[in-house]
Amino acid sequence: MRAIALQEIVDAQETIKEYAFRTPLIPLYCESQWGKIYLKLENLQPTGSFKVRGASNALAALKSEKLTDVYTASAGNFAQGLARNSRILGLNCSVLVPDHAPDVKTAAIERYGGKVIRVPYDIWWNIIINHSHPGMEGKLIHPVAEPSVIAGNGTIGLEILEDLPDVDAVIVPYGGGGLITGISSAIKSKKANVKIFAAEVETAAPLSKALEVGEPVECEYKPSFVDCIGSRSVLNEMWPSVKKLVDSSLVVTLKQVADSMKLLAERNHVIAEGGAAAPVSAALNGSAGKGNIVCVISGGNIDKETFSQILNNSIPT
Repeated sequence: MRAIALQEIVDAQETIKEYAFRTPLIPLYCESQWGKIYLKLENLQPTGSFKVRGASNALAALKSEKLTDVYTASAGNFAQGLARNSRILGLNCSVLVPDHAPDVKTAAIERYGGKVIRVPYDIWWNIIINHSHPGMEGKLIHPVAEPSVIAGNGTIGLEILEDLPDVDAVIVPYGGGGLITGISSAIKSKKANVKIFAAEVETAAPLSKALEVGEPVECEYKPSFVDCIGSRSVLNEMWPSVKKLVDSSLVVTLKQVADSMKLLAERNHVIAEGGAAAPVSAALNGSAGKGNIVCVISGGNIDKETFSQILNNSIPT
């Protein structure tokens, strides 16, 4: 994966403005000994996730190809963004989702006009790795390793710097690396001393392991209610960018994530899905150090039953 230039992100900011919102940056209403914690509320996007930024920028970049069909592999959030924008542009959109993808996300994909195809996790992961799947019509829009997607994601970084010029650290949920490399490319191009941390969960923390040993390796993966981050390994094509642009990975527990989801709901009236709450867990336990810390609340697409359990102090299984 090549480096993403700042100008590509600046151009993306103009391209996506009719499809994605400029989201607010607000304080976390909770005292912390580690400084001031802020929330970048990407859960307020039209599809409930930051993914609409990259999806809309990617489709805009393909207008000259006169496509009729596109498809992707996604756990749900990128697929919603792609399905929504495909419908706006009059394209057919199919989505391969892992078999454990939450119904709330697959229902939303279908609501936006996308065709959902469930496949076993291993097959789904191979699509992410190989950028193809037999029998699919149209062009694959990769949810992670696609420059136009990463540039769209990077617009979040520009907004953070505009709203909080004296930011000290940004914590970003780590799924495949497309979000954090986009945000870091934008921020470090303008303010190189800002720390960029990945947030991972203990049940699937491939970046932490890769940084420890110096290369992507297979790690244990256990599906959990934190479904939008984590995988078996860091994508080889993303590794050069990730190791350059990410300062460290901060690993949190399922209990810490559940507690942060409840805290966000009670204090800030914010609904965050599991992966989106992981940065708050890392900020509150001091892993990111002190100062002005921004937590990217990447999405809020969570089913009612899971969220209800969390609000009642139970960790979903």
